[in-house]
Amino acid sequence: MFELQLKRKHKLGLKKGKAAAQQVADELEREFDMIHEWDGHILRFTRAGVAGSLVVTRDTVEMHARFAGLFKAFRPRIEMRVQNYFDRYFG
Repeated sequence: MFELQLKRKHKLGLKKGKAAAQQVADELEREFDMIHEWDGHILRFTRAGVAGSLVVTRDTVEMHARFAGLFKAFRPRIEMRVQNYFDRYFG
């Protein structure tokens, strides 16, 4: 098992920050077959072997995710893709 934690400052405010997080979740769904659900300002996502969340505030977004051991070989790709999504949607 491994964990991935990323935190990024943004200047979008809460409403636009949540919209950006939704776009990240949509990308994760398309690319990694994740399902997601909002719980207030927390977007939770899952799939077999993965569970995590995106926590959105008015000036930060933070991702916490746990991956089963079989995903360890894909860690560099996963990290790169999530960083790219954060760059694209949160600036």
